[in-house]
Amino acid sequence: MNSAFDPASPAASLTEGTLDELTAAFDAREANRIAMNAVVNAGIDDVARNYDRARRLQRRFSVTVDNGDVTNQRRSGRCWLFSSLNVARFIAKKNLGIKSFEFSQNYAMFFDKLERANYFLQDMRALALAGEPNDSRLVQALLHDVMGDGGQWTMALNIYKKYGAVPKDFYPETASSQNTSQMNTMLRSLLRQAVCRMFETVDATSGADEAAQRTADIAKDALAAAHRVLTIHLGEPPRSFEWEWTDDDGQFHRAGTMTPQQFWHTYVDAGLEDYVCLVDDPREEHPKGVKIGIEHLGNVVGGDPTEYLNVPVQFMKDCVRRILSEQGIPVWFGADCHPMMDRKNGAWATDLFEYGRVYDTTFDMDKQERVRFADSAMNHAMAFVGVDVADDGMSTNRWRVENSWGADIADKGYFTMDDPWFDQYVYEVAVPRTMLPAEYQAALAKPAIMLPEWDPMGALA
Repeated sequence: MNSAFDPASPAASLTEGTLDELTAAFDAREANRIAMNAVVNAGIDDVARNYDRARRLQRRFSVTVDNGDVTNQRRSGRCWLFSSLNVARFIAKKNLGIKSFEFSQNYAMFFDKLERANYFLQDMRALALAGEPNDSRLVQALLHDVMGDGGQWTMALNIYKKYGAVPKDFYPETASSQNTSQMNTMLRSLLRQAVCRMFETVDATSGADEAAQRTADIAKDALAAAHRVLTIHLGEPPRSFEWEWTDDDGQFHRAGTMTPQQFWHTYVDAGLEDYVCLVDDPREEHPKGVKIGIEHLGNVVGGDPTEYLNVPVQFMKDCVRRILSEQGIPVWFGADCHPMMDRKNGAWATDLFEYGRVYDTTFDMDKQERVRFADSAMNHAMAFVGVDVADDGMSTNRWRVENSWGADIADKGYFTMDDPWFDQYVYEVAVPRTMLPAEYQAALAKPAIMLPEWDPMGALA
């Protein structure tokens, strides 16, 4: 039989002959039918799970930071806020002398959403006034990505520095904070409508001053509407509260009236505001030791820009190991959490699933290739809370991870990460600026290489 795929054809179509060939090839290998029967009934992960690797993945660590019960982001994409507040709550618990404490993630989300609406409106207004076509790749990308739940460490700190934080009791979760879909849909429609009116106004207005004023009015009205939507869905955030607590020794404390900003600066005093973000961008055209940034990525007008220092992944590992071992506090990080993940048992290892054997194919792209061809990017933020350090005091075997998916999975919500998985799928960590050597400190003072809005390094956790 002649091949149904003609290499000389510029666009080979699927034909009946093609289907016959594919079916015959499938049926010719007995293992394919065995795999089909197994996966149809049990699912691919249960069939492909590497039994030997799974049972040999140790869950003991030479260094462990106890952060108590895990949190739960529910059906929302607030992992970056949960994980950054998990770092902050560890510090606050030590200062308060208590083992159980949680910040209000709802409070942080309220002001991130409000600030992000303003950031988006001002950004799009500037583009409209500058004559950017409304169907340009940039405008369409920004419209597509508006008002998601994801974010970055720098964006989280922009919120905490400006608005502080409150204990969860003073601004608890709501139906919409735990399931953000409908709220986000309404906000997206509201903001896209405002952008539509801005571009229409610029097109219909001959004078630059008049266009500037009318688009400013549109942005102001849209921001007021966004505030109403957020308040209706999330509740009105407190501007102050009476703070009192009993520590774990039974001692009662009354601090009096505090603002969220005062609470943050009083009880979270570990210098988190001076942290910097390190990333491993594996693409060879982006050299190590150079600062990179993403155009149009941010949440607070006038806040710190979203920038990273591109470093070798081993340097990132060394920093995390030292923070856990020497300072004893959790470390925020961002990763591509889905590959080779056993969600139920809470494990990551590069060889935890043997998908290639089940499918009779190979998956052999390296990290650079996966980033370049849209197969991998950061999509989830968590906190390192433990590491197993080898006897040489430097090498690492595995990592303990505090997730925000609740306590019903993994080790009461805590995951175990094999060391090679860190190399392949961890992209970002937040560390104290003081840890960086002189050449990296100097690099931070230089302008960032700016990447476009759609670059994979701009993916949000």
